[in-house]
Amino acid sequence: MLSDSEILEHLETGEIKLEPSDISACLNPAGYDLRCAKSVVLKPKKYELVATLETVELGLNVTAYLHIRSSLAREGVIGSFAVVDPGFRGQLTLNLHNVSDKEVKIMEGERIVQIVFHELGSAAKKGYNGSYQDSKGIVSSRRKNCRRTVSR
Repeated sequence: MLSDSEILEHLETGEIKLEPSDISACLNPAGYDLRCAKSVVLKPKKYELVATLETVELGLNVTAYLHIRSSLAREGVIGSFAVVDPGFRGQLTLNLHNVSDKEVKIMEGERIVQIVFHELGSAAKKGYNGSYQDSKGIVSSRRKNCRRTVSR
């Protein structure tokens, strides 16, 4: 797992790219807080797909995991997140579920998840090149034969 000083080193070398970034407000001792691209209201017992404000780009030596911020978890928000593979670039689409009985409002630019970076023991032979590469905004499932629609 990368520390704050290691994250800064990786940002300087370009092994990790976060745009736009706000190091002073979002860098943590062991991760970086990603922000919400647009305001959203999470209705009780419903989920929403939400895009990160930041575009994330990882080199072949780094992977990342996402964790919901504890302040949102305390309000009943849970998330289902995939691994961010080496070589990925784009905005991340997050699945946020409100398990509480009250609406939860998340404002544009609010910190919503922490991304935790891990350095691989050796560089990946090939980087991510899946159907979500270069994602912009909220991206629904691109799974074949999937007819499910996003709840709104």
